Amino acid sequence: FIHAFKFLFKMPVKIRLQRHGSKKRPFYFIVVADARAPRDGKFIQKIGTYNPLTAPASVQLDRQRALDWLHKGAQPTDTVRKILSFKGVLYLKHLLRGVKLGLFDDATAMEKFQKWHSEHEVNIKKRQDASNAERKARRAGGPPRKPVNREQA
Repeated sequence: FIHAFKFLFKMPVKIRLQRHGSKKRPFYFIVVADARAPRDGKFIQKIGTYNPLTAPASVQLDRQRALDWLHKGAQPTDTVRKILSFKGVLYLKHLLRGVKLGLFDDATAMEKFQKWHSEHEVNIKKRQDASNAERKARRAGGPPRKPVNREQA
């Protein structure tokens, strides 16, 4: 009976985006909130920010807080899951699960994560350089502009 009573007061917690910014200029806080709370309403803790308007989108995230909440059972929404995956939080959780199961020790897990993180940073840098080069090429040799017919105006 007591276990059922505890279950009634267990709060479903989500890690989700909370929208800020003006109309057509979104900016998001990554927050931990009760699943029943409104999207832009009360939240438990702010763990980061996400700005989709920058190229590439900028994400600031407290990796340790996010990991702690995932260990406590918080469920990320689809978009936040992709952000956490991109930042390596889900991979770190996976490695720590391996440590807990005794597959390897903490030092090996951190070594694997650092290796992944450095490779990931290199890949991001390559993508940024490629997109910057493409953008410069478009500006320099873009499609010819249509001449304006001043007689009709």
